[in-house]
Amino acid sequence: MVDVGDDAPEFTAPLATGDLEEFTLSERLDDGPVVLAFFPGAFTSVCTGEMRTFRDRFDNFTGEATLYAVSTDSPFSLNEFRAQNDLPFDLISDVSGEVTQAYGVSLDLATLGVPGVDEGDVAIAERAVFVVDTDGQVTYAWVGDNPGVEPDYEEVESAATEA
Repeated sequence: MVDVGDDAPEFTAPLATGDLEEFTLSERLDDGPVVLAFFPGAFTSVCTGEMRTFRDRFDNFTGEATLYAVSTDSPFSLNEFRAQNDLPFDLISDVSGEVTQAYGVSLDLATLGVPGVDEGDVAIAERAVFVVDTDGQVTYAWVGDNPGVEPDYEEVESAATEA
């Protein structure tokens, strides 16, 4: 897993903004620090609650840092999820699973006991948050103990402000 003090893994992935765009981490760091909030799946109860909490606290992130949510859902699903939940931040689609693997937060669905899924077949993002400063260094890292645990939002806000 990526940890505080590590260089954030560079990546390019689809960005769901209502349209489809491309997100490249290093290019976004030119605008200021980035908060990457990984979540397991759009339209699930805990993930919807988490993204709505980020939405409701969004003004606390509007300093220098920019918040992006990341999941392995398709960009089309994420566009609809974003619209239905009135999310003011963009969502990154890691449909290939490369980003979650690079950050060490890939969760194999077989380990959760999902019927009909063999180990290694399907992976989703663990619930995790990373703050990356403008130099590309991770200044905050949190990974949930299980998919039902949400981050400490005040802690994330503080880390984003200090980045």
